[in-house]
Amino acid sequence: MTAAVSSKYLTALVFLALAAGAPPVAGTACAAEPRHGIAMHGEPELPRDFTHFPYVNPDAPKGGRIAYGLLGSFDSLNPFVVKGASTTARGLRDGTLGDNVFESLMARSAAEPFTLYGLIADSVRTPDDRSWVEFTINPLARFSDGVPVTVDDVIFSFELLRDKGRPNFQAAYGQVERVERVGDRGVRFDFKIDDRELPLILALMPVLPKHAVDRETFDNTTLKPPIGSGPYIVQEVKPPSRLVLQRNPDYWAKDLPAKRGFDNYDTIVIDYFRDENARFEAFKKGLFDVYPDNDPSHWDSAYDIPAVRDGRIVKEELSPVPPPGMLGLIFNTRRQIFADIRIRRALTHLFDFEWINANLFHGIYRRNASYFQDTEGSAFGRPADERERALLAPFPKAVAEEVMNGTWAPPVTDGSGRDRKPLLSAIELLRDAGFELRGTRMVRVGTGEPFAFEFLANTRETERIALAFQRTLARVGIDMRIRLVDSSQYQGRVTTFDYDMILGGWGGTLSPGNEQNNRWSAIAAEKEGSFNFAGAREPAIDAMISALLAAASREDFVAATRALDRVLISGHYCIPLFYLPKSRVARWSRIKHPGIVPISGYQLTTWWADPATD
Repeated sequence: MTAAVSSKYLTALVFLALAAGAPPVAGTACAAEPRHGIAMHGEPELPRDFTHFPYVNPDAPKGGRIAYGLLGSFDSLNPFVVKGASTTARGLRDGTLGDNVFESLMARSAAEPFTLYGLIADSVRTPDDRSWVEFTINPLARFSDGVPVTVDDVIFSFELLRDKGRPNFQAAYGQVERVERVGDRGVRFDFKIDDRELPLILALMPVLPKHAVDRETFDNTTLKPPIGSGPYIVQEVKPPSRLVLQRNPDYWAKDLPAKRGFDNYDTIVIDYFRDENARFEAFKKGLFDVYPDNDPSHWDSAYDIPAVRDGRIVKEELSPVPPPGMLGLIFNTRRQIFADIRIRRALTHLFDFEWINANLFHGIYRRNASYFQDTEGSAFGRPADERERALLAPFPKAVAEEVMNGTWAPPVTDGSGRDRKPLLSAIELLRDAGFELRGTRMVRVGTGEPFAFEFLANTRETERIALAFQRTLARVGIDMRIRLVDSSQYQGRVTTFDYDMILGGWGGTLSPGNEQNNRWSAIAAEKEGSFNFAGAREPAIDAMISALLAAASREDFVAATRALDRVLISGHYCIPLFYLPKSRVARWSRIKHPGIVPISGYQLTTWWADPATD
């Protein structure tokens, strides 16, 4: 979305909010005091003198090793750029395996929707209108080579990621109007736009060492072990299959409240496997330690082995789970065949979730119906309130009436695999879109061109779902070809949007924000490497994202999130799939974890190795 369009729609939204009686946005910044933390809405739950996060074991034993097993391969150690992003090693800066090498200015609490506490920055200042943010660097902060972290490193990292980083960095950091030094340890960012999340986005910026990074070659892939401020250093690099991290004995932040109970292993081993069967066999042999298992049939049938029976492997169902977000069969609307919403709606009718869930997954899965599933931001089953309707009023065609009034739901079959009703509904929609059934083939009226497209897959599990869908499509004469490729080729094609349909999704969050631009904005639709897999270019989407970023109250934020959800649902950008109501994890019993699971789900970075068995 261009700046002009953004300004136009945001002005309209502010007008509507004022008309509805919402308080005006503050026009001037009031005085701001340094704080130990910052929350997206409201105040941080933990006091200034907190000693540790509530979901960790602050006395967890240190030592031993953890081994993780991942699918795929790697040939780069640079997680910050698009080039080579599809094959960058995990675990350097990773929301699941940990920010082991690279750290950010502040650390996120998994027990709150979106709250950050001091790490490299020991305090933060921002005014009520959040038009700027200032961080003060902790004087103890050090890179792994012993060099202090300075304001110069922060400014260097910001400018480097803004100019050469991945699209999400460029989009967010591009909204900074000015950055300047404040005294010896302070750095201030002033913003161009009204986006209340930007102070938190800047707080999560990874800080890179200016003295050890070559700006000219930064956007290239590399296997040179990087220097960061995190708790681990790269000890061994064996592309494409192994990365070993070793604890930095001089890690500067080990006693900070935001780091107590984390980083409990001396050694982290990350091994890569070419296929899922090899990966699971390696787990059963004890070659790695933790196996998240999201396949219900596999979970129920694959663990009749001695290590499970005698307790050496533990199977657990953990809750709460992270918000599931949306998993789906994604239409690439950049392709002509899927540019017509009637075709996307027709194929949604042809996906037999009930049969697939019962026959492939033992009926365990629940159906996705919202992009903010199981959160207060979900519009599913809820009629739009006055706030939402005011936000959506400038876009009368963007939301279907059944979505607006809360009666929409994904199509339901009788589960027999032979239900004719959804087939007839799909054929009617296809007829409206200019297709007809001639004999056993669906063809375009006038040209006789067959309805055919390619489904791109990279795992046997995805292929299994695609095959079930393929059989249903064939009943109405649609030819869906399935192409199974390796993970490297798959990621390369996804990065460049070179596909018709894929199985993919957008992770859930308790606090939607700037990541929605990278997933759905018109600008992201044109940027290779973005997460706008569907190629959405809908002005109402951009406007709703602007509204949720500008929301000063929780009520306005929820309304904008639900309004965005309604626009996305109405666009039929994917065929909704499913999610598990609990996280299922198998682990070797020597790996332990705290008894508390936070609202964001279990945190591998808080687990530890039992010193009695390691």
